[in-house]
Amino acid sequence: MSGSPLIFGLTGGLASGKSTVAARFRARGVPVIDADQLAREVVAPGSAGLAEVVLAFGEDVLLPDGSLDRAKVADRVFNDPSLRRKLNSIVHPRIGAVSRERVAALAAEGERLICYEAALLVENGLADGFRPLVVVAVPEAVQLARAVARDGSTEEQARARIAAQKPLAEKVAVADYVIDNTGSREETERRADLVLEEIRKKLG
Repeated sequence: MSGSPLIFGLTGGLASGKSTVAARFRARGVPVIDADQLAREVVAPGSAGLAEVVLAFGEDVLLPDGSLDRAKVADRVFNDPSLRRKLNSIVHPRIGAVSRERVAALAAEGERLICYEAALLVENGLADGFRPLVVVAVPEAVQLARAVARDGSTEEQARARIAAQKPLAEKVAVADYVIDNTGSREETERRADLVLEEIRKKLG
């Protein structure tokens, strides 16, 4: 559609540095729609999404303040594909609807370039809908060490969470741009700037 903004994808693996790159893109004037933030919004207290999750999973998935105990739900669906599908059927359509609203609002403001940040773009078969696709990558050993340090998890827990996602190498294989986040934050930001420059050139 003429005049529609270009929406490019940003993804990576657990603790690969996706948020660092998203923050850099924001600092450079690109609005970022964060799928994880939307996932929180669609099950916020008082929402229809939360009511449906409680109906499907029971009252015990609520915290004392009435918000969703995301850790408990994640733990429950982690090893049960049928429960995970059930949760996704509630949450994903709502995330999609809110995403479309955000894009429409940004387009109305005259934005020509939007970044869509999501951990599972490739896993959910959405990569081709968000081209060019930017993947933030680190070796698995670095990913593991950073996940343990950041989340306070055990190495075993971090390994299980990494294993639940597609290997970063598979995401890199379908990427249009890869940002190596092995070095310092400054190095990563420089690489992010170069990628953004290339995307802006394509946009003209």
